[in-house]
Amino acid sequence: MADDIDMAALDAAAAPQPFDPVRMILDGLAAIGTIWTFGLMLLICADVIGRSFLNAPITGVAEIAAHSVVGIVFLQIGSTIYHRRMTRADFLIERILRWAPGLGRAMEALFYLMGAAVMFFVAQAAWPGMWNSLNLREFFGVQGLFTVPTWPFRALIVLGGAAGCLAYLVLFLTEMRRMLPRHG
Repeated sequence: MADDIDMAALDAAAAPQPFDPVRMILDGLAAIGTIWTFGLMLLICADVIGRSFLNAPITGVAEIAAHSVVGIVFLQIGSTIYHRRMTRADFLIERILRWAPGLGRAMEALFYLMGAAVMFFVAQAAWPGMWNSLNLREFFGVQGLFTVPTWPFRALIVLGGAAGCLAYLVLFLTEMRRMLPRHG
């Protein structure tokens, strides 16, 4: 069994990475999303057990789960983008990079720039809604039974949009540096 493990590949994958504050911030947000996912899973399981065996459901689980999905996605989107794991047509860009590397790099740069613009617009569009929900004390749930303010979830959309924009901009700048001619 131990013969099947490629130790050299494991060592190469575990090589220390240089200090990268953008990666650390985006991965930190993704880690919070992962912990939140685990907590949500525990909450749902506790609700199912309470509902099925104790005839005591936990109030608000459906509302919390529905809003949590959005929060988790926006916490993790920046890291997903930064690590180049966002869904895209790699089969096309890889062919173009082999056939015409300059054109492929230019397309990559354009893709990253357009992605940054889209994520900026997501954050910008969510900004007024966040402030409105804060000022109006907007909540979800059933008043008197279970309520949660909506502004933190809207703030996560703004944060995630800004994080996604940052990730795309860093990738854009990296791609632009690759396109510069090497001297020396």
